[in-house]
Amino acid sequence: MTKIHLNLTFWLVIALAAGILTGVSFGPSVAFLGDLGKPVISIIKTVATPLVFFAIVDAVVTTHVRGISFLRLVTLTTFNGCIALTIGLCLHAFFQPGEALRALTGTSQAALNEIQTSGSMAAAAAAPALTLDLQKVLDGFVPKSIVDPFSTSNIAGIVVLALLAGFGLRAHAATSSEAQKSVDRLAAINHTMLKGVEHCIKWVVWLVPFAVFGVSAKAAGERGLQAFTGLGYYVLVVLAGFAIQVGVVYSAWIKLYCRQSLHAFWTVAQKPVFYAFGCNSSLATLPLTLASLDKLKVSRRSSTLAACVGTNLNNDGIILYEVVTALAVASASGIDLPLMQQITLAGLCLIAAMGVAGVPEAGFVSLSLVLTTLHLPTATLPLLLSVDWLLARARSAVNASSDMVCSSVLDQMEKHQHGEINHQNSGFQP
Repeated sequence: MTKIHLNLTFWLVIALAAGILTGVSFGPSVAFLGDLGKPVISIIKTVATPLVFFAIVDAVVTTHVRGISFLRLVTLTTFNGCIALTIGLCLHAFFQPGEALRALTGTSQAALNEIQTSGSMAAAAAAPALTLDLQKVLDGFVPKSIVDPFSTSNIAGIVVLALLAGFGLRAHAATSSEAQKSVDRLAAINHTMLKGVEHCIKWVVWLVPFAVFGVSAKAAGERGLQAFTGLGYYVLVVLAGFAIQVGVVYSAWIKLYCRQSLHAFWTVAQKPVFYAFGCNSSLATLPLTLASLDKLKVSRRSSTLAACVGTNLNNDGIILYEVVTALAVASASGIDLPLMQQITLAGLCLIAAMGVAGVPEAGFVSLSLVLTTLHLPTATLPLLLSVDWLLARARSAVNASSDMVCSSVLDQMEKHQHGEINHQNSGFQP
């Protein structure tokens, strides 16, 4: 898996370099190559809709945890996810990565000013339409039919259908032993379908270098090398968000709530975190995560619940990335979203991250559905894929960190419940 991903990274870099060289050499005449990205994004969205559905149904049906501990886990992960959303919204407000990406979309500030001040029909036709309608988004949570969310790539409707299907199957399984056997068979079929679609995503991802080549050639041909400086700025903003989530939010949980030494905790946690970065998967890192939690004297009950079951919920890296990127794409396209619509977008990103742990390129896959659901432009996505190999690894590292922290916090909650707090054990001092 790592070798394949490294090979893909190599071809992405080659495609980006070749596209820039082609654009600089031939100028605007190669702008038609930018259309190479459109079918790739369309294929990704087509495969992503059943993938998200199968992934959420699989997570709901196979998660056999009940009681106060699971409620604590859901509350904790939702709270951390909301903090990730807030960080993403603040980064967008203060650093405006979308402004830096405007050179890639060809939407200059001067053109936007002209559109706003000109009353001509031509200028009005060129103006990007603000299509993020709160009522329309809320209506999308209620599917018009079973096939409607799939035909429109509506992530909100897909999540609703998947949750209904998953919990419906669980309720039926509880009625009798025969029903349990029937649901187990359906769950096995669903899991097989999930794995099959995951393989399709892996194949589709190999088309991405062609899209990166075409879009980078168009950008370089029309606007030169300066168009790519914003791409680096965007990457730095997203990585800064990850650093805040891990270095501030997670460290605060460990220091202030768990009363543990930050140095001692991160010394043990660094192994699964760096491994997750290297293999680009927090799910593949679970054996190391559990072993590290054993060293931290976290009970197996808490670590299994938070890291194994909670890996479907600990997606703060994906959530933060999607918020910053979706807002940046909207801003780069000249769409200025009011705060309420930004919050709506952020909430949809939180929902879209459900149950996609272990899915190849999960963050980017669900991002494409978020943008489609909100009717936001996706033309910039192929070029963002050229740097996603780095951001994807960083997302996995954040998610692995979340597994470690949530396990420790949940264990501390369990100790509080049973009156077993002892700040002197495990060798960790406040």
